[in-house]
Amino acid sequence: MNTLFGNLGVVGLAVVMTALLLFGIKGGGKIKPLGWWPCLIGGMLAGSAYAAAGGIFKIVPDLVGGLLGAAQGIIPGVTPPAIALVIAIIIGFRPMTTKQVAITGIIFFYAATGAGGVWGQVADAITKLGAQVA
Repeated sequence: MNTLFGNLGVVGLAVVMTALLLFGIKGGGKIKPLGWWPCLIGGMLAGSAYAAAGGIFKIVPDLVGGLLGAAQGIIPGVTPPAIALVIAIIIGFRPMTTKQVAITGIIFFYAATGAGGVWGQVADAITKLGAQVA
């Protein structure tokens, strides 16, 4: 046996990432609260798990997809790469709590998935990491 808990599966990964973000951001237990980078990567990993898990987790991709579609409706002609870059700029320059970083990481994952290029490669890498963890 080479794993601690066996095969989580994609739905299990989505549940675990949700619990990690819900409880790890606030902290208060024996383990320190999650920092900025773990929240960003955790949010992106959660986004990939939600997309792959489907079922009840499909709510998140549908909601974010609707928000991204609304952005394209408000600013006609704006492309997915532009939206992904704007979200990356917001992540990099706007002061945010770790909760805001995690949520923005989930949104960025979906924007990056549709952006192609380097953004698509980042999203693909997160998706592959999610598949390996599951």
